[in-house]
Amino acid sequence: MSAVGSRKLTLADIADARAYERERVEFRTRVIELKRRRRVHVGTVVTLVFENRDTMRFQVQEMARVEHILTDQGIEDELAVYNPMIPEPGQLCATLFLELTTDEQVREWLPKLVGIEHALVFRLADGSEVRSTVEAQHASQLTRADVTAAVHFIHFRFTPAQVAAFGDGVVLAVDHPEYLEAVVLAPVTVSELLADLRGEP
Repeated sequence: MSAVGSRKLTLADIADARAYERERVEFRTRVIELKRRRRVHVGTVVTLVFENRDTMRFQVQEMARVEHILTDQGIEDELAVYNPMIPEPGQLCATLFLELTTDEQVREWLPKLVGIEHALVFRLADGSEVRSTVEAQHASQLTRADVTAAVHFIHFRFTPAQVAAFGDGVVLAVDHPEYLEAVVLAPVTVSELLADLRGEP
């Protein structure tokens, strides 16, 4: 189980290789469905997947499987990378993907979208806005002055009043000067994200 008062993963949460193989098919199917409910497309290029404890456990287990990580220290290193993406109450964490499928798109969009990780904003029913921030560890790895990365790890921090205002009609927008798009979140996604914001399991 996780530490009391925290959703973060510990060594005890990560199954060893043989145990994981026994549960992998069922767990993978469940996480694919979970990610479907937590995926938001904003325009044609930007997609966000809002992470939680299960999606990050899956990421660690799959990394350990692919990289043949068998030591406690190796798993601890992976947990240090991925635990910051498990939201605490009042917080949302997302992986931002730039959906670029051709070399031409990469050459066009990566220079144009520098700073995209700071350009995501929730617009709530009470008129307030919550803007994306970047976790420091990831920012140091992914931020460059002249070209952006195709993947970013971003956070949103809400006040209690903003959590209370998070409901039907909430909009997720990108207000980057080179990419102005917005989408109303589907009810199933609102329900998923409210669980994160309220600290529900």
